[in-house]
Order: sequence, then structure tokens, then C-alpha cells
Amino acid sequence: MSGGLEDGSSSPLGATPSPDGVNFSVFSRHATGVQLLLFNGVDDAKAERVLRLDPSINRTYHYWHVFVPDVRPGQLYAYRVEGPFDPSNGMRFDATKVLLDPYGRGVMVPEAYGRDGARGPGDNSGTAMKSVVVDVAAYDWEGDAPLRHPSSRTIVYEMHVRGFTRHPSSGLPEKTRGTFAGLVEKIPYLQRLGITAVELLPVFQFDPQDCPPGLVNYWGYAPVSFFAPHDGYSSRHDPLGAVDEFRDMVKALHRAGLEVILDVVYNHTAEGDHRGPTLSLRGLDNPTHYILEADRSRYANYSGTGNTLNANHSIVRRMILDSLRYWVEVMHVDGFRFDLASVLDRDESGNVMPNPPVLWDIESDPVLAGTKLIAEAWDAAGLDQVGRFVGDSWKEWNGRFRDDVRSFFRGEEGTVARIADRLIGSPSLYGHKQREPEQSVNFVTCHDGFTLNDLVSYDRKHNEANGEQNRDGADDNRSWNGGVEGPTENPDIDKLRTRQVKNFLTVTMLSVGMPMMLMGDEVRRTQGGNNNAYCQDDETSWFDWTLLAKRADVHRFVTLLNARRVLRDVEQERRRVALNQLIGQADITWHGVKLDQPDWRPSSHSIAFTANVTRDRVSFHVILNAYWEPLEFELPSVSESGREPWRRWIDTFLDSPHDIVDWERAPVVSGHTYRAEPRSVAVLFAGLHADRGK
Repeated sequence: MSGGLEDGSSSPLGATPSPDGVNFSVFSRHATGVQLLLFNGVDDAKAERVLRLDPSINRTYHYWHVFVPDVRPGQLYAYRVEGPFDPSNGMRFDATKVLLDPYGRGVMVPEAYGRDGARGPGDNSGTAMKSVVVDVAAYDWEGDAPLRHPSSRTIVYEMHVRGFTRHPSSGLPEKTRGTFAGLVEKIPYLQRLGITAVELLPVFQFDPQDCPPGLVNYWGYAPVSFFAPHDGYSSRHDPLGAVDEFRDMVKALHRAGLEVILDVVYNHTAEGDHRGPTLSLRGLDNPTHYILEADRSRYANYSGTGNTLNANHSIVRRMILDSLRYWVEVMHVDGFRFDLASVLDRDESGNVMPNPPVLWDIESDPVLAGTKLIAEAWDAAGLDQVGRFVGDSWKEWNGRFRDDVRSFFRGEEGTVARIADRLIGSPSLYGHKQREPEQSVNFVTCHDGFTLNDLVSYDRKHNEANGEQNRDGADDNRSWNGGVEGPTENPDIDKLRTRQVKNFLTVTMLSVGMPMMLMGDEVRRTQGGNNNAYCQDDETSWFDWTLLAKRADVHRFVTLLNARRVLRDVEQERRRVALNQLIGQADITWHGVKLDQPDWRPSSHSIAFTANVTRDRVSFHVILNAYWEPLEFELPSVSESGREPWRRWIDTFLDSPHDIVDWERAPVVSGHTYRAEPRSVAVLFAGLHADRGK
């Protein structure tokens, strides 16, 4: 070491700027040598400076570190790491490869980026991603703070940053379409829609080339960094652009009253299997970071993507916790949805652990207290933990809700008892732990699968454009096209499809739990039957803003449904209470077409219930008819409800604007029965004063 360089410190990991320079620190237990590379430009094929670290002074335990004076934020850097290449023992060091800093706060991608360059022989400096030195303190949050919306009043909108505004119909300038800045421009739309939280598909830097040749990894489930926002989502093309633009977006969303939840991928990386590229962790210390098979040259694949992070190793566990804390403390996000969270239950041999350290660390971490933690409680190797995920604070994507609601409205037999369970918070799944009802995240569609429009328009998937001969994507979709596969000019079929869309949305929003809807479902966005559009960065996946006019009836329905879902508490004027929260607190009475006689037989296709909320002096009567004929349902008498009269809030069979109305305009229901038309949902109420919904 020479030239004014100093020993540096092992802590903190990453690149930490100070007035005098930058401290660099990286972990590698098995490395024999480490070089720090400093680049002038992201496209440079040669580093401006190569600093070889001296293990006698620049290594503490397994941490390699150095302090470099006069380096400033915005500096591009990377590593080369020397060590044995011995795949049979899990060692895959390759000193010709340029490696990202796992703790790097920023990443830039060269114009000539090539995944193959990190996989084949030779130097890949000119085609490799570079890390960026970031001064995370140099930002004015202007008093921004977490919103902490109660889960009971949360409506999650799962969306894709690029897909939301990339379509030309967004009306945005080319520079900001598909970026964090573009999303900010559309915040008023999100506010009017009535959602309370955006759940962003992965925004950590990912490898866009981790997909079949000729396509682009669009979803982003291919991380190369757990700290850096994706460079491709920035409208600015400078080293600090993505970091500041992300924070600008969070600040703007918070000002609008919208929480930010990130879809995070801590179960695998973009380095793939033994044939994959060496981008970062593989070249730094392969056996520490990944779960390996008994044949140490092969990777365990519980993620379905080729490798599995060794999440319960102390080093990887620390990295995950540091990453989560960073996004909360420095980037101000409000929560996380963990992709394939059950992978984090596995030990270094892949066995399921009863008390996985990483999950309990997340659960008990004081920095993460108050954030929303949502688990996709299964993995790609068949481990399904829905209803029994570890811990007390975790919420779960309820895949059973999705499947059972789809099956019911598809007209399958034997589904009435299951949908009744889903409506009241899935006690068959969550009751044994006496968990809060909001543990269940209720959804019918998400990014992974059909959109809501395609769920009612296709009987089978159409993924030919993905380049895998339609083999990819789920075959069990529980969808029904209404009689014609795909688009149709038949007005009766299109009306049926719209009705089914409204049925799904109504049940999702009224069921006890935390509802989630997919971007574009409010305007019947289609992917042409593609149920695995992870590699379709085109109009297949983008939000088509012309649908706002074409599907105005559905958009109106969703907007009013969300707006009237939260009521004013009768006892505490300042307190707001969600309709599905009221149902969760209510005395429930189940009915069939006859009062107090629910039909639980497998051949039944309908169910009704009355929810009496004594404290709030309000009753709701909900009728679900998935039968293909109209049914006449008896109604509880006015004297029994004590809150006359019954009024109709929702009837999905009716055309807009009668399908859903404001509380104060709800028509009185006369008589002692209600005719539920085929494949429809009706919601009646009694005792609800108009000002409760204001």
C-alpha cells in the first residue's frame, strides 16, 4: 500500500464517505487477495486506479478494508478477488471478473453490459456493472416520516414502476416514462383510486439479461444488489440519480398519504446455477453466501431460479438485516413483501428450521418494528407455510383465498364452505394462533399469473412469447372465459366478464383481512392470456391509460368501492373504521336462499350472511350467487334487524351507475326477499347514516 492510502476499518461494510475520503470494506473468508478498482466512467474498459490490499494491514478477520483519501461520492468502483477455483469444494474465485460491492448503495450499468462477459473467460471490465459511492446523509427529507397506516384500513396496490407509466398513453415525456419520477406524476390517479399503499415489484438493482435470449427481465426478480435502487428506473443518468430519485418518489407518495412497500428478494440472486455469471457474491465467497448441494459444485434450488441464498448463515443474515434497516432508516420505506419467504426458513443444508434465526431477527428488530412485514409463505420446492409462518407480526399472502374465491365464481362444486371461511378472515388458517384478521393478505390476482381481465377471458395460458413453448407459468389458473377464449365482440359475454371482475373485487375488499389489488385490474388490463409475463417489457405488461375511458364503468366501481370502504366510528368521531373490519367484529349469521339455512352441500353455489355490529348499530347483508340461474333470497325482517330499512349498496349484476352507489343514494329494498341474478354479488345495509361514509 502506498500513495497516502490508509488501513481503513472493517466497519461499516460498503463504501462510507467522510470529509477526507472513503472507507471501503468487504467480506471474504476464503479470498487470498483483493483489489479495489476505481473507474472514471461506467463504460470504461480499464480502471483508473487499481489498489491491491495488503492482508497484513488491510484485513481484519475475514474483512478486507482500506481508506482512500480524496475519493468523493459519485466515485465508481468494484472489486477483483483472488482465491482458489475449486468447484468440487464450492470455491469459484475468478480474479478476471469485476465484482459489485454487496453493500454498494448505488449501481450503474454500462451501455455494453453483458451477462455473458461475467460468465465466460477473460476480463469483463468494460461490460460489468459498477458500484457507486453514495453519501446517504446528503438529502433533505423535509420532515418526512413513516405513515404507519393501520393494517385494518390498508388497501395495497401491487404495481410495477416501469410498467405503470411506460406506455405512450401515459402522456408523460419520454425521459420520465417508466421511472420513479414518472410514478410521481401519476400520484393523483392513485389517490383518486382510493388505495393506501403501493407495493412495488423489485426495485433493487437487478440483471435485465437474466431471461431467455432476446427478451428482458421485466419483473426484476434477479437481484445483484440489496442496497442500490435499480438504475434503469431513474430518469437521470448520473451516479447518484437513482438514489435521489427514489427518495423523491417516497417523499411525494408520503405527502399524498400513500405508504411504500417493497417487494424484496432475499432468497436468490441473478448469478444463477453453476453455469451462471460471476457478478458479486459468487466471486467474493461462494460457499458462505449460497446453499450448496452435497456435490459442492452444484447449488440448491429452493427458489426455482438456479441458486438459493444461505440466509441463516450469520454473514448473510447480517446482510439481509442491514439491507432492511437501510431501506427503512435511509430510504424511508414503510414495509416489505418477501418473495418466496419460506426459503428463509431453511438452514445451510436446506432443512426447514423450527425457529429460523433470520426471520426471528427481522421480527424482533427495533428498527423494523412498525413496518409492514408480508410473507409469500411458500417456496419453489413445495414448502407451503400459509397460516403457519413463523412469528407473530408477519402478514401472509393468502394463496388459499385466491384459489377458493376463483373456484367459487368459476362455479366449481364444494366451494361454499371454503369461501365462507375466506370471507371472515380464514379462521381455518389463522384461528389457531389467535392472530389478528389482518394477518391474511387477501388477493385474487397478482403479478404472478393472470390479470383479473384475463382470469375471466381465458381458460388456459398463452405464454408463447416467453420463448419456452408455453411450458412456463402455472397450468392451474381456475379461470373461466365465459364461452369464448380471449377477446370477444359478443356484448353478453363481455358483460358477464365485467360482472365477474366486479364480483372478485367486491369479495376482496369486503373479506376480513388486508386487501390487495393488481395494477390495472381497475380498468381490465390484459396481458393477452400471458400468466408469466416476467420477460415482457412491452405493451403486454404496461398499463394502457386509454383503458380509463374504455373501462370507465369498472374504474368507477373500484373507486367508489374503495372510497366507501372506510366509515366514521359512531362513538369516536375522529376514528375511522374499515367495512371489512366491522364485519370481522360482527355477529355473523349464515343463510342460504332460506334464512338461517345455509346450504353447505357440494352441489351448492350460493351463500349469504348477515353481519350485525351491535356497537356501531349497523347491519350488512351480503349475498353471493355463483349459480348460473337467478335465486330468490329471504331477507332478515326489519323487526329483527332493528335498523330499517334495508338499502342496496352493491349489485354487480346491474349496469353502471346502479351497480354501486353512494350510501346516501342507496335505494330501499322492498319486500322480504332479494332476487340475486346469476353470478352476482349483492351488498345491503341497514342503520348506516349517510354521514358515516364521509
